[in-house]
Amino acid sequence: MDRYVVFGNPIAHSKSPVLHRLFAEQTGQAMQYDTLLAPLDDFTGCATAFFKDGRGANITVPFKEEAYRLATQLTARAQRAGAVNTLSKLADGNVLGDNTDGAGLVRDLTVNAGFSLKGKRILILGAGGAVRGALEPLLAEQPASLIIANRTVEKAEVLAELFSDLGPVSASGYDWLAESVDVIINATSASLAGELPPIASSLIEPGKTLCYDMMYGKEPTPFCVWASAHGAGTIMDGLGMLAEQAAEAFYLWRGVRPDTAPALAHLRKLLAS
Repeated sequence: MDRYVVFGNPIAHSKSPVLHRLFAEQTGQAMQYDTLLAPLDDFTGCATAFFKDGRGANITVPFKEEAYRLATQLTARAQRAGAVNTLSKLADGNVLGDNTDGAGLVRDLTVNAGFSLKGKRILILGAGGAVRGALEPLLAEQPASLIIANRTVEKAEVLAELFSDLGPVSASGYDWLAESVDVIINATSASLAGELPPIASSLIEPGKTLCYDMMYGKEPTPFCVWASAHGAGTIMDGLGMLAEQAAEAFYLWRGVRPDTAPALAHLRKLLAS
C-alpha cells in the first residue's frame, strides 16, 4: 500500500485525509493517506524519515518554505512560488517539490464557478506565501491588471517586481484603492482572527464583483459577510481551492485526476455538521 501524508503543526484539523481517501475510492487507487505532526524544529528530519518508504506528501503551515529547501527537484511553479505544498518521491529516489495552491485557486474560479479571468481587473489582498503561490497561475489567465495590496507596501512591491515579467502586476497600500474591480481575493489570514483587511467598500461593483476568501469555515468568513453586505455579484470561500489543490497533487502522484464535485459536497456537509 503506497503511503502518503500531510505534514503540518498543528495538523489534526486537516481535511486532506478525507479528500484523498474519497479521491482514492473514486479512482480505484490503492493508497493510504494520514496526517503527520512534524516537530517545529525538525521538519527536515521527519520528512526524510517518511520518504524512506513513503511516496508523497502534502505540506501545510508552517513548513512550505522548508519543504522547498528539502526538495531535490522543483517544478517551475514551485520555483516561482518559493514554497512547496506537494512532495513526490520519484523512481530515481529524488524528491520533487511542487506548488498546487495557485492552480487550485484558478481551477476553483474558472471551472467550478465558470468565471473567466481574462481581461479582468484583479485585486489580491496580502503579500505572504499564499499570494506568492497564486500569482503565476493568475497572471497566466491574462487579466487586464493584477494589484497586490498589503499593509506593508514594500512587501507587495517586492512581489510585483518578481512577477512583472508575467503580466501587468502592481503594488498598493490598502488605503490607496477606491475604484471598483472585477475580482477581490482575500489571501490574508484576517478571517481566522474574525477581522477584515481595511479596504473600501467602493471596490465592489454591486451585482458584478466576485469576492473570494482563501479561508473557509462552518459559517461565512468575515470577508464573505462584508462582500455580501456590499452587494458582491459572486461570493466564494476557499473550500473549493482546498479540494482543487488536493486533486492537482493527487494527479501528480497517481496520474489520474479525480472529480472534485462529490468530495467538495461531502466536505460542505462535514463542515455544516
